[in-house]
Amino acid sequence: MQLNAGCELTFDAQTPTPLILMLRPRSGAGQWIIREEYQITPAVNVTEFTDMYGNLCQRVVAPQGLFSIHFSATVQTADLIDVSPGAPYTPVEELPDSVLHYTLPSRYCQSDQLGDLAAQITEGTEPGYDQAEAIRKWIHENIKYQYGTSDASTSAVDTANNRVGVCRDFTHLGISLCRALNIPARMVVGYLYQLDPMDLHAWFEAYVDGRWFTFDATQELPRGNRVTVAYGRDAADVAFTTQFGSMQLNDMKVWVDTAQNEELESEKKSEQAPTLSTSVGSNNQDSN
Repeated sequence: MQLNAGCELTFDAQTPTPLILMLRPRSGAGQWIIREEYQITPAVNVTEFTDMYGNLCQRVVAPQGLFSIHFSATVQTADLIDVSPGAPYTPVEELPDSVLHYTLPSRYCQSDQLGDLAAQITEGTEPGYDQAEAIRKWIHENIKYQYGTSDASTSAVDTANNRVGVCRDFTHLGISLCRALNIPARMVVGYLYQLDPMDLHAWFEAYVDGRWFTFDATQELPRGNRVTVAYGRDAADVAFTTQFGSMQLNDMKVWVDTAQNEELESEKKSEQAPTLSTSVGSNNQDSN
């Protein structure tokens, strides 16, 4: 499915403030960027780099006063995500070098403190994909989704204890429980079609049987039509904006809509042959 996804952020900077932005998705196995638009007001110099996880990052300095960022893209997404019940565990000694760091504890994912819970959840489950799925299902059934119950300092241990949180917290807990079983796991942030309520979204991927698989503990069943923006160890690596100074976020809007209606209108107005509007794919298999 083709999706129009984007966000608009409005800030008020008390002083000129350096920013790192992470808003541009990349084309990959599960998505193709057809069109994108980036607007920054007032206009400032922008430089772009690729971080150690392969994410596209932009550096700007916001001037004092109101500052807005508008990003939108049309993306061909995979309608389904790959599932593979019974896929075997990949032994640590066989993991690619670039995947090893996803087995370690990180700032928000204290996997070294959640081994007992991970073992309890996955007792009697075959090592590998089935363990990751058991973790996803347990979080979905046992952690309450509720806004305003966590903040930027909430960790996986906090969520395990409090049994409440939002997608960020569900993801940190899933990552931590997988890592506690020596299953590499990473955080993914982006957009999900028909997410309710609409917002920027987070989920996790686990590395089993020599590849990455998608798991989303906020959803009852596997869902495709995702637009991935960034990968990382946890939320510290995948912030959409990182500011270095006094700056307040005044407003944020997020949207994900189907682009099919626009395509139909465009075809009516054009005598050109329509472009290919279907694709197949799975989540990004880059091991970074």
